[in-house]
Order: sequence, then C-alpha cells, then structure tokens
Amino acid sequence: MDFRVGVGYDSHRFSEGRKLFLGGIEVPFPYGLLGHSDADVVLHALCDALLGAMGKGDIGEHFPDTDPVYKGIDSKKLLGHVFALVKKERFTVCNVDIVIVAQEPNLKNFKKLMAAVIADILGIDCDRVNIKAKTNEGMGFVGNKEGIACYATAALRQ
Repeated sequence: MDFRVGVGYDSHRFSEGRKLFLGGIEVPFPYGLLGHSDADVVLHALCDALLGAMGKGDIGEHFPDTDPVYKGIDSKKLLGHVFALVKKERFTVCNVDIVIVAQEPNLKNFKKLMAAVIADILGIDCDRVNIKAKTNEGMGFVGNKEGIACYATAALRQ
C-alpha cells in the first residue's frame, strides 16, 4: 500500500462587488475574494494538497488563470476534476485537514457545511474532513482584513 501526503496553500485579497465563496459555499459578507475563478481559497488549497500528494503539480498547471474557460468557474468543479484524477491514479482519500486564516468573517457557523460539501465531492465521510478557522491576531494582510488565506493537507492511499 502506498501512502501519500500533500500540502496546499492559497490566498486571495478581498474585492468589492464579488460574492464570498469558501469551502464550496457562499458565506454572507460585504466582500468577495478577487481571482480568475470564484477565488475559493479553501477549495484551491485543497486541490493543491491533493495534487501534491499525487505528485501532479499544482492547480495553476491544471487550471491556468490565463485560460478563459476557467473565468468565474465554480471551484467545486475544479475539485471535482482533481478528484477524478485521484480516482484515475487509483488513490483513495484518507482524510483532509484545512486551516482557514481570516480575521473576518467569523466562520464558526459555516465549517460543518463546508466539510459536508467537500466530503460529498470527495466521496468520503464528513468525519474525514476537518476544518479549522483562525484569525491572524491582527497581523499581516489577513490581520489587516485585506484578504483570506488557507492551508490544506490531504492524505491518500493507493
């Protein structure tokens, strides 16, 4: 049995006139995140973690922001494509662990829903998706309320 672990990271700045998508759900907030797609930092970091565990590069190589096909795309579709690659390579997802770093909004009431969406896409039980939300204690771009960052780890077995 082959066991693999991958780490992903993403960050985006806030932008007026956009909806905020995190973990595949819309979170009510006055600002969204700026990006070529829907800028869902959670799903982007998770895609990178899964791709990393397989040794298959990063999200930018698979879904370049220069390709108009991905303009405004729902990141659940991107995660679905990455998961199809996971299955094609004969891996199964053991678990994922995600840390969202956001000074605001408060994400306490959204973590379980995000986990359910992610678990559904990956075909795993919700207890295999762990989501933590942290502030940055007022430090850096996150602490200054300029954007959101996310770290993700994925464990796969073949």
